[in-house]
Amino acid sequence: MLGDGAPWIWGIATEYFPFAIQCVDLYHARQHLAELGKAAYGPNSIAAKQWSDSRSDELDISDVEAVIDSMKQIEPRDDQARDEIRKAIDYFEKNKERMRYMRYASFRSQGLFVGSGVMEAGCKTIVGQRLKPSGMRWTVSGANKIIALRCCQLSGRWEEFWEERSAG
Repeated sequence: MLGDGAPWIWGIATEYFPFAIQCVDLYHARQHLAELGKAAYGPNSIAAKQWSDSRSDELDISDVEAVIDSMKQIEPRDDQARDEIRKAIDYFEKNKERMRYMRYASFRSQGLFVGSGVMEAGCKTIVGQRLKPSGMRWTVSGANKIIALRCCQLSGRWEEFWEERSAG
């Protein structure tokens, strides 16, 4: 189960997929690092980029403890930076089990995704293009039926879908 780190996602994952391996989207985690680097060292500073690039390298090999330790070493420039550091440490502490044990390298070696962008784009294509044009209004039941048909069409299973219905 791949998610951006929001607690509600893990609640759904635990409820509906209790045996799934949970993994934080690598690119969302990297975004947190980039934002923290800018808050700590200045938005256009070379130090911010170097810091976040080094932490991203650590994250790629699932060394979350090194990432958190590095955050704790930052000397905050002001109260806003102090708050951003605290929030980032909290995010990584709460999700460190979902970033550990070589997950990213292991998943990549298996040809699996480490980011949710592909899924998000798929949802936009399948659902958004059909259900969200100007003026469209749907009931939940009607939307579910249209989504099912659209998935069949886009996955090349249109004929199979209708064969199953006509056989019954």
